[in-house]
Amino acid sequence: MGFKSFLGFLMFVIFMGFLNSCQAYEFLVGGKDGWGLNPSENYNHWAERNRFQINDTLLFKYYKNGSDSVLVVTKDSYYSCNTTNPIQSLTDGTSIFKFDRSGPFFFISGSGDNCQKGQKLVVVVLAVRNKTHQAPSPSPSPEREPPVSPAPTLDGTPASPSPSPEREPPLSPAPTLDSTPASDGKSQTYDLQDVRHRILSICFVVYFFCLL
Repeated sequence: MGFKSFLGFLMFVIFMGFLNSCQAYEFLVGGKDGWGLNPSENYNHWAERNRFQINDTLLFKYYKNGSDSVLVVTKDSYYSCNTTNPIQSLTDGTSIFKFDRSGPFFFISGSGDNCQKGQKLVVVVLAVRNKTHQAPSPSPSPEREPPVSPAPTLDGTPASPSPSPEREPPLSPAPTLDSTPASDGKSQTYDLQDVRHRILSICFVVYFFCLL
């Protein structure tokens, strides 16, 4: 009974650890300065200090008086501070934006003048990829040497030809570590959230089984 209790406690700790790792994070843009002109730290410097993943969110806080807003724009609109035809417009003063994919996201102020003065932000969301397993290519088999003509003996009769070396069979490619056929070199992308949820489900079932 004591061993079951210990095992159940251990599984509970693992369960909580995975649960914590699955949680998305909310980042307050600009820290205590919020979204506005002349922050204490440049917005892009702030973004470079953080790591963003899919399902994380950005919290923009600014004055809700119509003088400012947040625009999600394309790369070209970001560099030209073009406020027309944004991808998305956030105007409620406390705006939350959720990352639904990996790659770069571009944000600018709804005021063109503020954007020109540096109120803009680029965030790069990390992608989750696994390493590709690829078997080494087989070693080339040695070439067969041409037979050597026999040298004449002292009495003028030809010596018996020496046997030619046998051709070694080609080496078969080494099996991969997971004993499955080697992949064609293309990287595969997995949904990290799906893997975590499966592991959490297994830990949850084992934990309650140990409590019985």
